[in-house]
Amino acid sequence: MTGTQASWNDQRIEQIIGVLLRVGVSLSAALVFAAGIAYLWQNHAVRVSYQQFHGEAAELTSVAGVVRGAASLDALALMQLGLLILIATPVARVLFAAFAFALEHDWLYVVVSLIVFAVLMATLTGWVV
Repeated sequence: MTGTQASWNDQRIEQIIGVLLRVGVSLSAALVFAAGIAYLWQNHAVRVSYQQFHGEAAELTSVAGVVRGAASLDALALMQLGLLILIATPVARVLFAAFAFALEHDWLYVVVSLIVFAVLMATLTGWVV
């Protein structure tokens, strides 16, 4: 067994996946929480009207727009970014699993992981309803 194979055993992979999931969810929660407080602080005196629905601003409907808004510290964009991180966390987990299975030369599970990834991406991008 080579050094690479010895360091990538099942227990180590499970630990890394656990850390990946915890970090992703924690980062997302902290970002949404902090941005929510900033939003409430900035808009505490704004009177809300529930008579008419107002959708998201156009710049918050694309990943690029959210990133641009977050770079300028816009509270709504930061909340959206936190939600995007939350969505990306399990996607990253599936990609890491495919990588780990490839290191173990378990090609069946590499293919299964990549199929799951393709389904996730098709669903998230709107290719599949």
